[in-house]
Amino acid sequence: MNFSTQIKPISYLKSHTAQIVKDLAESRQPMVITQNGEATMVVIDVKSYEERENTLALLKILALGNHEIEQGQFSDAKDVFAKLDKVDQE
Repeated sequence: MNFSTQIKPISYLKSHTAQIVKDLAESRQPMVITQNGEATMVVIDVKSYEERENTLALLKILALGNHEIEQGQFSDAKDVFAKLDKVDQE
């Protein structure tokens, strides 16, 4: 991803909104918006946003799992399957 071509001032966002929406939907590349020469926001299409949110959710689950393992809060797979078998038999 080449951010240098995707950096635009806020005035560009205001005057080219429809074109930006079309371009972002097609390219799925984020656009950095500047205000007074400073980067102030990143605009992305909805599909990319949803994918990022799903990825973050999965990473959080993995991090929580790793933390539980580090704390010794886990069960052996054999024990888990044995408990599941007991529940199925009841």
